Amino acid sequence: MKVTTKNIENYERELTIEFEVAEVEKAKKKAAKTIAERVNIPGFRKGKAPLAILEQTYGKDYILEEASEILVQQGAQECVKMFGLIPVTQMIPKVVTREEGKNFVFTLTFTPYPEVKLGDYKNLEVEKVVEPVTDEQVEKRLEDMREHHANMIDAAEGDTIQNGDFITLDFEGSVDGEKFDGGTAQDYPLTIGSKSFIDNFEDQLIGAKVGEEREVKVTFPENYHVKDLAEKPAVFKCKINKIQHKELPALDDEFAKKASKFETLAELKEDVRKNLEIAADRQAVRKQQEKVIEKAVENMTLDLPPVMIENRITSLIEQFTAQLEMQGMKIEQYMAMSGTDMDKMREDYRETAKKSLLESILLEEVAKAENLKETEEEWNMELAYMAMMYRVNPKQVYKILKENGQLGNVRANILQRKARDLIIQSSNAAEKIDEVSTDAKVADAEEKKVEGEQNLFEE
Repeated sequence: MKVTTKNIENYERELTIEFEVAEVEKAKKKAAKTIAERVNIPGFRKGKAPLAILEQTYGKDYILEEASEILVQQGAQECVKMFGLIPVTQMIPKVVTREEGKNFVFTLTFTPYPEVKLGDYKNLEVEKVVEPVTDEQVEKRLEDMREHHANMIDAAEGDTIQNGDFITLDFEGSVDGEKFDGGTAQDYPLTIGSKSFIDNFEDQLIGAKVGEEREVKVTFPENYHVKDLAEKPAVFKCKINKIQHKELPALDDEFAKKASKFETLAELKEDVRKNLEIAADRQAVRKQQEKVIEKAVENMTLDLPPVMIENRITSLIEQFTAQLEMQGMKIEQYMAMSGTDMDKMREDYRETAKKSLLESILLEEVAKAENLKETEEEWNMELAYMAMMYRVNPKQVYKILKENGQLGNVRANILQRKARDLIIQSSNAAEKIDEVSTDAKVADAEEKKVEGEQNLFEE
């Protein structure tokens, strides 16, 4: 087998592969055996018909075509091994010469993995910048605590709805005088000012009393997820059933005792500030460590083929689509609700895709350069974490990954994480951060899932 290689436009490479006649004849015999096993030739057992008989029955061109497919596959495999190629696109074959008694010549066109030259990735230094905690941040955190400990008090007779009140109401919506699906509810709970409903729906209820009926007029937004309602004016006949005012506790020593382990408000404020400073320091370390990785990426030299960025964009969108489906939503619904389309989504993902791709390449190259290996314990931890996320047994996770050929991805994740740790631990950003526990991460994911659920009237 003879091989010549040349770079062509758009980051592609072309290999010209030539097999001599003797190698073609061997391939023809292999092709004949394969054909003989799937056809019936009178006078011969299955798989035993010789090449000459098959050529008489099906024609020499047919046999030669089958042989060429064998040689294309063989040539591609040998080239990958010979040159250490990592194609990032499918190898596209094109026959140059395929004639009886002549050498078989074909080309393979593909985009190869770029040549990567690591720069400095150890002992990097990046400034740690801690944002100072302001009095406003402390006050905001205390206000959040007051909100958390607020009491909901039934409104007195004659009281009207104010911003921040919690109400229940009945409503019946119509567009052009016709009711629509999902536009009717009884005793629907709503916090005024939450912006849960479209347009200025909630604002029009301010000032209403219990038992009062009001007509609320709104217009559905252009990007509304129910296309038949988008941009259409609607009228909702509403009846107020219940009003509750929010009663915030006084910000004093009694509140400190109720909301914390401290005896005085001054002590509580001091603790809030301290916790905010700890959080600010952790955030500064995270940003410092991220900048260390960014600096290592900047020190790396490579010419990134655009197709790799496009592939990464596709991968990120597929991941996002899977996350949506786990929440019971289709990507088409998301695009309709957010007023976007696939082209815009791909463009929005472009910078993120490029950044994550460059970081992945860096970590893969560092793992190879440092000859990093994964341990059995690391495998078990990775599988246990995935099992917790998907609420299945670790053995089931392993089986599914193996059946889908995804074990290599798990190994790559482990090695990339180890490479990242190696880079950071050798830098001036080696400070350890107390990370949130896995259980807390799962709980947080569940909370976000609930928060992300949409009702008909949300924009």
